[in-house]
Amino acid sequence: MNIMLFHSTQGLRPAVLQAADRLRTAGHEVWTPDLFEGRTFEAVEEGMEHQEKIGKDELLKRAVLAAAPYSERGLVYAGFSLGASVAQTLALGDDKARGLLLLHGTSDIGPDVTADGLPVQLHVAEPDPFETDDWLSAWYLQMGRTGADVEVYRYAGAGHLYTDPGLPDYDEEAAEATWRVALGFLDSL
Repeated sequence: MNIMLFHSTQGLRPAVLQAADRLRTAGHEVWTPDLFEGRTFEAVEEGMEHQEKIGKDELLKRAVLAAAPYSERGLVYAGFSLGASVAQTLALGDDKARGLLLLHGTSDIGPDVTADGLPVQLHVAEPDPFETDDWLSAWYLQMGRTGADVEVYRYAGAGHLYTDPGLPDYDEEAAEATWRVALGFLDSL
């Protein structure tokens, strides 16, 4: 698969590059665009502040420009938290998208969006302060209405960015379970 992997609001941290390497080792071609142009943040709040300064439209523009040279190949869009939100937006707007892998995040879905048969897999902590139960239930129903084929995996007790070994949220057991399932998902596409 050709995978466009977007980073979280903490920037293109080593964990994102390690995830890309893991995916490459499994036989996938992976791109990791840096939407923050080299800036990384230890605290979520700092990253969110930076993200707000850039603005949603500019972030999406950067993401579209990063994906455009490869979209004809049929991309799987993937991302971590903020990056998952970006990936979802791009995948739902790309009729050649092969799949959508969401790690730790989702995004709003427009009322007229269609994604007939798009394979979607979400991995998220339970509970997650950024992805509440009510939000996830509504998201799941809306995503289903688009026609997407959605799977959701919840990891009890894990922190928000539980796949990043450099952060306090890290949960090795949940992270390894996520990667096992995600790699199987990618292999099925």
